[in-house]
Amino acid sequence: MDNNNTTRLLNKDWTFTQIGGGQGTEDNEWLKTSTFPTTVHVELLHLKRIPDPFVGLHEWDVQWIGEAGWAFKTSFEATEWEFSGINIDLVFDGLDTFSVVSLNGHKILETENQFLTYRVSVKKQLTIGTNELVITFPSTFLKGKDLEKKDAQYHCWNGDPSRLHVRKAQYNYGWDWGPVLLTVGPWRPIYLHTYHTRISNLHISAQVDEDFETDLIVRFAPSSPSASGTAEVLLKDPSGSIVARQGNVRISPGVTQAFFHFEKGAVKLWYPIGYGEQPLYDVQVKVFNDQRQVLDNQVQKIGFRRVRVVEDKLVDQAGLTWLFEINNIRIFCGGSNWIPADSFVTTITPERYRAWLQLLKDGNQNMVRVWGGGIYENDIFYEICDELGILVWQDFMFSCGQYPAYDAFLANVKVEAEQNVKRLRHHPSIVILSGNNEDYQIAESLKLDLDYDDEESDFRGTNFPARHIYERVLPAIVKEHSDIYYHRGSPYSGHKKATTDPTYGDLHQWNVWHGSQESWHSWNILAGRFVSEFGMQAYPNIRTVDYWTGKKVSERYPQSRTVGNHNKAAGFERRLELYLIENFKHAFDMESYVYYTQIMQAETLAAAYRVWRRNWAGPGREYTAGALVWQINDCWPVTSWSIVDYFLRPKPAYFAIARELRPYTVGIMRKHRKDYANKRTLAHFTITSQLEIWGTNSTLEKKNAKLQVTSFDLEQPDWSDRWEMNVTLAPNASTELWKGELPGQPVRTRESEVPKSIVVSTRLLDEDDTIMGRCSNW
Repeated sequence: MDNNNTTRLLNKDWTFTQIGGGQGTEDNEWLKTSTFPTTVHVELLHLKRIPDPFVGLHEWDVQWIGEAGWAFKTSFEATEWEFSGINIDLVFDGLDTFSVVSLNGHKILETENQFLTYRVSVKKQLTIGTNELVITFPSTFLKGKDLEKKDAQYHCWNGDPSRLHVRKAQYNYGWDWGPVLLTVGPWRPIYLHTYHTRISNLHISAQVDEDFETDLIVRFAPSSPSASGTAEVLLKDPSGSIVARQGNVRISPGVTQAFFHFEKGAVKLWYPIGYGEQPLYDVQVKVFNDQRQVLDNQVQKIGFRRVRVVEDKLVDQAGLTWLFEINNIRIFCGGSNWIPADSFVTTITPERYRAWLQLLKDGNQNMVRVWGGGIYENDIFYEICDELGILVWQDFMFSCGQYPAYDAFLANVKVEAEQNVKRLRHHPSIVILSGNNEDYQIAESLKLDLDYDDEESDFRGTNFPARHIYERVLPAIVKEHSDIYYHRGSPYSGHKKATTDPTYGDLHQWNVWHGSQESWHSWNILAGRFVSEFGMQAYPNIRTVDYWTGKKVSERYPQSRTVGNHNKAAGFERRLELYLIENFKHAFDMESYVYYTQIMQAETLAAAYRVWRRNWAGPGREYTAGALVWQINDCWPVTSWSIVDYFLRPKPAYFAIARELRPYTVGIMRKHRKDYANKRTLAHFTITSQLEIWGTNSTLEKKNAKLQVTSFDLEQPDWSDRWEMNVTLAPNASTELWKGELPGQPVRTRESEVPKSIVVSTRLLDEDDTIMGRCSNW
């Protein structure tokens, strides 16, 4: 019987060595890998040939790995049966990063991009019997330095600037939350693919109109232009039942297409968390030869949904909305930014991905942003997001840099973008593709050639050449190969405005912590139309601190060298203490310091979500349409802006944010008003304290509730004030509930009069007195 289409993973009997010998291995000493795919750090750590770089200062004891050359090899058998296929390819789903691949002594491939899949025809080099596959990896760091010397040195925030010339996960070069660990090796699967004809480009487009009528267009092309035969296209619902079928579709030399139209209700729509279910349909394409033998069979899961990014005028503010509308429903996006969940991504199991993403769902978050300094995530990440109803904002992999755009770099990027758009486009969870992270901001900061009025010039001739990538190359590829909305960068305002303009596009609000280091009580005046980054640092769980100190008691204090190495943010000591001293009287022992930073982070981030959800005030008043905290996770044990640490241990901020993202919430703001007796005095005035109370409702139905407000004086325990009122929360909006003077607080006429310590607690109760939301203010 002919071998029409088989794949075989080459994941056994791999060994590796340091080229020329050194600290890792002796010269020509080949060590067996413990797993595959893998990278050098993982294997040396498994063999105890290096210390754990996550402990103590050992990060700096393994820097030589990134500057050495390495090789991996395996032997495998090829059978006569496999040779019966017309085509035999070796497929490399990911090689990190520069490499030369040889099969039986013949060079078959050179690579220069971690984010690419490489496919090589090897029938001529393959033999029946034993075959040897060798992959040699020169130092990515040194190759990057060579490219930098050949072209130019550009500017960047974080890491060595040579990273800008290398298509590799940029965070490996070190970030303000991550170590310098330059990984190397075969980081994604390698397999042997034997076939006659394969489907080389399956493109499924599910287009849902405003009335929920749906067109499903399935396009595919055979790998061989001379292929003949037929195809069958099936659509199966979540139960496996066939919803639609087209059989005996004649394969054309170019692209073959099958078209389906569904009236409203014929297929179920996919919704994000909190707005409906997440039905996933299978699209199955089978290709037959003229003898009705199956040549290829591919299945992709899809969801039917209508996505728009809406920029509308506002009723009473300048600028435009910038919001996501899913199936005609305008969505407030509350979520997180995502970085790679490990410095060694091959160690992230599907179970670990699921645990992370389940934390998002359990925390009432409905969006995750895959940040542009990491990786295009593994398929399982997006599959889980599809299943759970988590919206995905996907960056292209450019971050915090003045990237080049010379010919070879541009050609490399084009293939990378096309491959990854094609790989990811069928996922219903992915609602936006963004060109970069903060590259427009670095251009503004450095005063590079960036004229937002100029859309026509040859940007490659400027000192901001990557603008050509973000405004010409990437949007063209996204438009040609997907239906996903493209955004030039994050942040990016559009409309000829700077990235700091809060009235257009998305905003990275770093004037708390970075920038002008505003008080976190000022979130209400630091809002934007969509705040895609903001944050506050906190220490992780004390057990995580003990992990990195290696239980070395002498290093177990906030100012120790080891603790300092596990916080990569510039000036973190001063900034942490600035925010702590403004808000707390605190101690400095390790447990206390951990606790106080965590409480500060929780209060800071909860306050942001609280006031920005207030800005989601209904049609024409969607002043803030989203808030994505920086960040949900860590790539190693560290003090950072994460709300869950490396070991999946949530910080208090995780729970505080979950409370503020419940379907129903209540918020309080306290304001102090100073009125002078007349325009000619500074001595005569009154100071009054006022409260503003609002509620939010993310459901699509109005909600009747009871508002309870309790005030008490911390220094006068026998005094309190309690009252309640019936309220109605508008659907999918915030509602102003009450405004008035702060109970128990006398009017002050002198600055020397110390205000009373009045704490106000408010609750929203359902008809059966179930607590729907709560908030305290002091």
